[in-house]
Amino acid sequence: MASAIKNTLALVVSIIVVHLIYVGYIWPESTQVIEAARAAGQSAPRDLLVILKDWEQEICIIMMLWGTFMILDKCFAILKDRYLFNVDLLDGAAEDEGDLLTMLDTLEKLPDRIRTTPLVRTLAASLRRFLITEDVQNTSETIDANVEALAVKQEAENSMVRYLIWAIPAIGFIGTVRGIGQALSQADQALAGDIAGMTESLGVAFNSTFVALLISVVLMFLLHQLQRLQDSMVTDTQEYCESFLLNRISSVGKS
Repeated sequence: MASAIKNTLALVVSIIVVHLIYVGYIWPESTQVIEAARAAGQSAPRDLLVILKDWEQEICIIMMLWGTFMILDKCFAILKDRYLFNVDLLDGAAEDEGDLLTMLDTLEKLPDRIRTTPLVRTLAASLRRFLITEDVQNTSETIDANVEALAVKQEAENSMVRYLIWAIPAIGFIGTVRGIGQALSQADQALAGDIAGMTESLGVAFNSTFVALLISVVLMFLLHQLQRLQDSMVTDTQEYCESFLLNRISSVGKS
């Protein structure tokens, strides 16, 4: 719930900031550039402000900022808990069941921020399963199931970012269709020798696609980096549980 509120606030802030930039700077400046080119009898230049002036580009930039926030937020959440993999959370658990029970109680009393991390949740669930079943194989299967569920959950949480990466080029293509439609409606003027309107409309078509594809490439790169961190966390979680938990409970099972 907190994550949904945070993402919603990020979207609202992105909309307000980008729209204010467009209203206060991009639209007035691009209008002046286009009018100056028309007065000189020239087509609109390939200026950055002219490229960004249309509403399709504004929507794409808003979605880029929102998607970037969601990706970086997930990356920081993973990186800030990386230190846990270098800490023996079961330190003090010896080769008897009483110590393991004490350690489970210690894990459950950790601060909420640490207790709710995927590593601690997986560790506690696996340790609890061993204390119930006293079976190492069953505990190993619990670790695998928790790690698999973690991977599925992470993939599901990335669905909105994937949607944005799909939607941004689609919005760019809407601008392309709109620009080509405007250009075709001005074909008579072009045949009469006035091609300024047609070239400006074609600029709308190509600029929107250019910006949308460029943004989608950037977001896809960021998503790839996030997935790399997530895959690393899943692998490290399984290795940690096998190294720090299974080795201990195997000794308990043999004794």
